[in-house]
Amino acid sequence: MLQDQQIDNATATANRLSVRNIRKSFGELEVLRGISLEAHDGDVISILGSSGSGKSTFLRCINLLEIADEGEIWVDGEQIQMVKKQGKNIPVSSRQVDHIRAELGMVFQSFNLWSHMTILQNLIEGPVHVLKRPRAECIAEAEALLEKVGIAEKRHAYPAHLSGGQQQRAAIARSLAMKPKVMLFDEPTSALDPELVGEVLRVMRSLAEEGMTMLVVTHEMSFARNVSNRVIFMREGQIDSDGAPETMFSDAASPAFRQFIGSFRG
Repeated sequence: MLQDQQIDNATATANRLSVRNIRKSFGELEVLRGISLEAHDGDVISILGSSGSGKSTFLRCINLLEIADEGEIWVDGEQIQMVKKQGKNIPVSSRQVDHIRAELGMVFQSFNLWSHMTILQNLIEGPVHVLKRPRAECIAEAEALLEKVGIAEKRHAYPAHLSGGQQQRAAIARSLAMKPKVMLFDEPTSALDPELVGEVLRVMRSLAEEGMTMLVVTHEMSFARNVSNRVIFMREGQIDSDGAPETMFSDAASPAFRQFIGSFRG
């Protein structure tokens, strides 16, 4: 048994992200019912499922925006330390929480940019004040990131003056400015007008091609099929099926997943 535990820990240490038996309830509602996942360096994992299947809660537990009731989370070989207090999990160290969150870039449905700051200021806030890096260096890197996502000319604009697609690209750049090991995307295109979705997906495809490890909760079937190297289908708080896109989008997929994707084909 001890040998098995040592092997498991060695696996977790070797992965960019390792999640084991995560459970989360809100009152009597059990939202996550024992989810495990391993993400290797460069994996692009699309997480699909109907509304209420637990996808967003799963990402929020990984990033410690929600604290799982049970289970283990390892980020780049480091286990997030928890302790039970009055029956609830509590992080042992707030310093470790801050460190782990810096390792995990997160992009939300809503853009979550600071409205009182310019786009450039949004990008440098974390590296300067959280990572304590030199301001001039952070500005240079932020400008390069804005060039990368195609909005360099908006560096001195405020978020309200950008389109939804531009704001989401700025949000991606802001996450990248922290030099994360893993990027978490929670339905990043769901709040966008249809004509703006493509510009955000192009940035995400570029990150995938560069080898960024990504977990993407999405309803963009073309992204899941053509960019991901793994697809996970969640149903009722559990992983119903998990496999390569060519398997998942074939007749070999589970009946529940075939029914799910059928709803997108009209």
